[in-house]
Amino acid sequence: MPLLVNGARVDLARPTGDMIRAHPHLEEKAKLLRSQPTQIVEPKGLLYVQQREFAVTTPKDGSVSILGSDDATTCHIVVLRHTGSGATCLTHCDGSDTEAEVSLIMSSVKSFSNSTGCGRLEVHLVGGFNDDRQLSQKLTNQLLRAFDLQPEDVHLVTFCVTELNDREEQDIHFPIIYGIAVNVKTAEIFPATFPDKGPDEDLRSAHVLTGAPLTNIYDAKMEQLRIGPYFWGPFPHVDFWLEQDDAQILQNLSTSPLAEPPHFVSHIRSTLTFLKEHPFPSRSLFPDRKPRIYKKNEEGLWEQVCSDKI
Repeated sequence: MPLLVNGARVDLARPTGDMIRAHPHLEEKAKLLRSQPTQIVEPKGLLYVQQREFAVTTPKDGSVSILGSDDATTCHIVVLRHTGSGATCLTHCDGSDTEAEVSLIMSSVKSFSNSTGCGRLEVHLVGGFNDDRQLSQKLTNQLLRAFDLQPEDVHLVTFCVTELNDREEQDIHFPIIYGIAVNVKTAEIFPATFPDKGPDEDLRSAHVLTGAPLTNIYDAKMEQLRIGPYFWGPFPHVDFWLEQDDAQILQNLSTSPLAEPPHFVSHIRSTLTFLKEHPFPSRSLFPDRKPRIYKKNEEGLWEQVCSDKI
């Protein structure tokens, strides 16, 4: 069944502006979300999701109560939730393979909701802006189409993307919301930023930079964050990129150079340095072909556990 708004199918043959005009409550809800102050989410109880990662859990989770992601410019953050089971998935999409990614998160939420007789699937889309290359608009359309292709009804509840997430300053466009969090227990969604992005940040970013597909990083049944095993070859021209100045890195390695958060370049440099240090992760990082496993400790922080104790 298709993508629905207020029980009516979304007409994807028409521009998204028509959809917004036809459903003014979506614009009102986006305005409400944009008006909320950005909350700083501390690491306790948090599972941070990077670009091209996803995580799904339920309100029964004793370790994770918040899923979140930020640093989205042209990217979109997607929250899919089943209202009966409370199973909630958050992912950070960049348009690399949207149709396959939506199928993946749909099946991940359904796997926690099969025994639930009541409830419905609701989707929340946040991110993007009116960028020069219209990458945000393209991704918005891809996501709407991908959800519309699903066999189950999916109800579009939050639509704060592209033109509804755009602000202009001296003729330059920026996103209003760069990051969001969802409270798995209460279903509340709010603008957020995350000082702590969890363990293995460079490793996870390297996985994305080398062309990884969307990856599930969390085992909700075991309440474990699982990173890897990831494999890649030497990153092309890594020395060349590390020699470039900040402006060159920003211009060439960002989809939206003028709208990036201030730490974008230092983050890319750190990831490139990591790739240079680990040209063959099968030798240096994952010689036993096992994931790096983390569990929350008593303070609510991620702590690595030995895989042979699992």
